[in-house]
Amino acid sequence: MLFGRTSELKYLNSYYDRDGSQILVVYGQKHIGKTALVREFMKDKPGYYYLARACSEREQSYQWCRQLQRDGYETEQFMSFHDIFAKITRRSNGKKVLVIDEFQNIVRASDRFMKELVSFVHSQWNRDEMMVVLCSSSIGWIENSMITRIGEAAYELSGFLKIRELLFEDIIQKFPNFRIEECVEAYAILGGFPGLWNQFDDRLTIQQNICRNILDSDSFLFEEGERMLTDQLREPGVYNTIMASIAAGSHKLNNLYLHTEFSRAKISVYLKNLIELELVEKVFSYDTEGRENVQKGIYRISHPFVEFYYTYMYPYLSDLQTLSVGEFYNRYIMPDFRRYVTGYFKKVCRQHLTKMNNRHKLPIDFDIVGEWIGKAGELDIIARDEDGRTLIGLCNWERPMTYEDYEELLGYAKKAKINADYVYMYTAFRFDEKLNLEAKVKPNLKLVQISDL
Repeated sequence: MLFGRTSELKYLNSYYDRDGSQILVVYGQKHIGKTALVREFMKDKPGYYYLARACSEREQSYQWCRQLQRDGYETEQFMSFHDIFAKITRRSNGKKVLVIDEFQNIVRASDRFMKELVSFVHSQWNRDEMMVVLCSSSIGWIENSMITRIGEAAYELSGFLKIRELLFEDIIQKFPNFRIEECVEAYAILGGFPGLWNQFDDRLTIQQNICRNILDSDSFLFEEGERMLTDQLREPGVYNTIMASIAAGSHKLNNLYLHTEFSRAKISVYLKNLIELELVEKVFSYDTEGRENVQKGIYRISHPFVEFYYTYMYPYLSDLQTLSVGEFYNRYIMPDFRRYVTGYFKKVCRQHLTKMNNRHKLPIDFDIVGEWIGKAGELDIIARDEDGRTLIGLCNWERPMTYEDYEELLGYAKKAKINADYVYMYTAFRFDEKLNLEAKVKPNLKLVQISDL
């Protein structure tokens, strides 16, 4: 079952319903669900799917022709791309769909591929309508190198579709047997990547899923955290060092310099590459008048499963080989796991607030939501409308929320020089009696429990 991709399917179908032929680029991170999306899109249409290999142009032709032969086409051992396209389109009537997955593997090895594709799709003699979907999981290459590499063929592209992470509400649908708390924990590990969701079983507890489907050396996810880097980047030793340093708490450039002893210039270049791959993000504080109390900008691992790997597995690989998975979980994951999930609970809360905002169920209609990262504390949520009215929020996953937390939140707002018009407080536990009483007499204070999500 395909979750949460209604708008993406609508986008693809809108192009298919147009007259003439189109060439679309669909891209997104590994495990984001591109293949599932195009498979659903192709269901009721005459189409053909090919997964491009990382190989030479001649080997690509050989592999594609072999696949065509297995599918009942009569082909030679080696054919031009133009002739391959012709074989595929002549098999059926109506507008055809041709999906070429990981197409960057062909483009990198062949100067002819895009020229022959454009020539075939848009040639006057070819009256067959086609919709070509070029898929890629190489985000950095698509956004920074592709146009230069394919040259004038870029003018013939009809559109781009970037597939983004699914939301927390989608993981709830995926795992109906999980409690809401377990869904948050699963989201903190797997993020919004449906390709990773398929590795979890909601008939098991989160601990059992971690032990069986991540920590077990025979499981698919055991080395997947590191593979996401090594599949796309050279010099894995440098990238492993930087990622492990961030996971260990080095969130500023100077901290990374002190930990790794790489030059700041070198670290900046490698961080840029990681940001392009959307594995790391540079987080800036919401801009307020309290700039003197703000941290300038910090680096975080932005991919949940990659962060899980570099937090709990990479530093302890020796013990992962010598301890049982249960012993390893109890020693390294269980004592710290609630703290780890806290960061993703904040993300869930911001999604909930954005959803309420989109439905006009908040006291303000904000344009942007972010966080304020102070030197002595943080505002987990800060949002402001065009009239300057401000909503702030606190998200607490680790323990019950108290009136003292509320006072501390207002203290941080003062340091940020924010006059908070509305305060939202989220908890995974409960609110103490004094805070509940405060919410009854202050209409601008809203208390939200995890069940409300």
